[in-house]
Amino acid sequence: MLEQPAPRHLRTLFISDVHLGTRGCQAGMLLDFLRVHDAETIFLVGDIVDAWRLGRVWHWPQAHNDVVQKLLRKGRKGSRIIYIPGNHDEFLRDYIGTHFGGIEVCRTALHETANGRRLLVTHGDDFDVVVRHAKWLAFLGDWAYGVALGVNTYLNLIRRSFGFSYWSLSAWAKLKVKNAVNFISAFEEALAREAERLDADGVICGHIHHAAMHDRFGVAYYNCGDWVESCTALAEHHDGSFEIIRWSEQVAAFPDLVEQTDRRAVAA
Repeated sequence: MLEQPAPRHLRTLFISDVHLGTRGCQAGMLLDFLRVHDAETIFLVGDIVDAWRLGRVWHWPQAHNDVVQKLLRKGRKGSRIIYIPGNHDEFLRDYIGTHFGGIEVCRTALHETANGRRLLVTHGDDFDVVVRHAKWLAFLGDWAYGVALGVNTYLNLIRRSFGFSYWSLSAWAKLKVKNAVNFISAFEEALAREAERLDADGVICGHIHHAAMHDRFGVAYYNCGDWVESCTALAEHHDGSFEIIRWSEQVAAFPDLVEQTDRRAVAA
């Protein structure tokens, strides 16, 4: 059997779109990830808490509380934690410039990498025309997305019983539908142009639940992904290089970690 992942210390860790407070949130997977990853600075790049869903149906199991406590504990142990609210936790934008338990709340940030690059850090919803100009449609889309995630949960229980790894129905559909692919490309280009406008070398964002790392628009574009569909995070190493960590793929190789995650999912 392969050895479980060894603890890793990173210069900077970027996590977005956790959606605590929803049934689709994979809090157990995130807890396992946080146990073996630490960083000097941790950016929470929006939609960490889903106030949209909590406002309709209260769902806050122990695993979700454990994630919050784990992050606060990392802050107490010396990690700098910066929270950049997104559209699902936009209520926190009323508290820009304040600290909660050592967590700094910022609208956006300019992060300087170990090799001297300046990267804009923003959730990204300001560049989503649906969120900006047709919020009712964004709420409708959120409801439909929730339904898809519910189907996805049961589908993966069946897949797991046959020994298959996690697979995201919604992520697959997103990349197969032409309009969705065009939206992702337009979103990425809009963020890249904003980075250029601010004379930054690139941008780090979340929002669209699609982890990516490229420079096809002339500047560096990084998207953290999410902890609902893909369980991904963005990491900066101590030399300034970047990596997308695809935790759901890594954890599938370690049966003990899968069992831990399954137990937490049942508890949730």
